[in-house]
Amino acid sequence: MIRFVMNDAVQDVAGLTLAVRNAATMWTVLAQTRGHELIRRPGYLAVNAPEPAGLRVLMLSAEPSGEELAEVHELVRRRAGDRLLVEDSFAALDLGALGLTARQLPVMIRRSGAELPPPSLKVTRVDGERDLEIAEHVVVHGFPLEPFQPYRPRQVFPPSMLAREEVALYLTGQDGTPFGACLTVADGAASGLYWVTTLLEHRSRGVGRALMHGVLARLGDLPVTLSAAKAGKPLYDSLGFSTVSVANWWS
Repeated sequence: MIRFVMNDAVQDVAGLTLAVRNAATMWTVLAQTRGHELIRRPGYLAVNAPEPAGLRVLMLSAEPSGEELAEVHELVRRRAGDRLLVEDSFAALDLGALGLTARQLPVMIRRSGAELPPPSLKVTRVDGERDLEIAEHVVVHGFPLEPFQPYRPRQVFPPSMLAREEVALYLTGQDGTPFGACLTVADGAASGLYWVTTLLEHRSRGVGRALMHGVLARLGDLPVTLSAAKAGKPLYDSLGFSTVSVANWWS
């Protein structure tokens, strides 16, 4: 049985709402462009995909209905042994009884901040299939997305993503060599940053900061949300992001 747990993880309800809604937009686009099954309920969104993508559940509410919780339970039960992840940004569920364990990631937002200097490296928006494949390669190896290794083009970012106005991919590098990449998602209320990454051989050289400077300058005045890995949080703190929640990612 899935249980609720009491916690003080949520620090900014309005900011968390923006972040969760943006993540729902991102996973909807990915499901549609990849041709994966999309399940949408008031309390959760699920992308039920074959391997290597697997099952991804995004909780949309801290208080899903009993029927919704039963559906999540059944989705997880059916995919036992496969790659699966339940993202609970409200940290309201205890999924330990399903055999899952949680890791914590801060959900962050930048509503405003000091004007940023120009990026120290060129940052360009992906506008063609060749650059899309380069960005995909950087994300798969830099993040890394281990289930998608060995790398096969068009599994993570299908070419049809280029036609979706909600999403944009960015590359940074020098002299034609890519160093880093990220995905952005705009939903009208906020912009979200996903898979902000630098290739291993180019780390600790300011690539991530240059990428963030270049991308944030393009996102306008809307709030910007992201989920931060431990290594990236100091950079986001320095750019004016604040933590709105500490999410549980169950797998």
